[in-house]
Amino acid sequence: MRLLYINPNSTAAMTDGIVAAARAAAPALDILGWTNHDGPAAIQGPADGAAAVSGILALLPKAHVAGADAIIIACFDDTGLAEVRAAAHCPVLGIGEAAFHMAALLGHRFSVVTTLQVSVPVIKDNIAAYGFQPICGAVRASGLGVLEVEAASATTLARLVDELQAAEREDGVTAAVLGCSGMAPLTKALQRATTLMLIDGVAAAASLAPALASFHARAKRG
Repeated sequence: MRLLYINPNSTAAMTDGIVAAARAAAPALDILGWTNHDGPAAIQGPADGAAAVSGILALLPKAHVAGADAIIIACFDDTGLAEVRAAAHCPVLGIGEAAFHMAALLGHRFSVVTTLQVSVPVIKDNIAAYGFQPICGAVRASGLGVLEVEAASATTLARLVDELQAAEREDGVTAAVLGCSGMAPLTKALQRATTLMLIDGVAAAASLAPALASFHARAKRG
């Protein structure tokens, strides 16, 4: 089973962190990670997302040749998900979508802790479109930029912990979804600071995408 994570932004260090987190979550799988070098350095709001889509789509012929059984869009905004899903040869899953489904399947009411306020409307729209609004407590902006999260300083970790603990106190939830792919490598450190179940979309996709790929393959065989 070969999973391809496509990072919609052009920051290769983030791709490396995404791949490491995915491989830790699913060590038996063949996991590839590609960077959209034609995208912005970070996806922060709808304008950045729109600017990334053409570069992601340009990678799809190569993904077919590489034999990807499933493609994961490794941006929490699920950047270009509909367009990529319509054009790809295989199932496509967004890490935001995967995280919300995982929370629901595990029976949790959840809040999202994300980066900047500009990303909140995109995430809220996705939650509503996917049908998860009834089990979402809040979408919380930490005020941290995507690349600040990726750098993972002590100050960044402390700010994320503060927001997680606020969600635990105030939102009436049992889980928190980490709303940025750059948070994936931080999951273990953050989990130590909260009793909420933390759900990272990179790891959630590593669990859900193989099931989609297997079902898709069986359906094609008839």
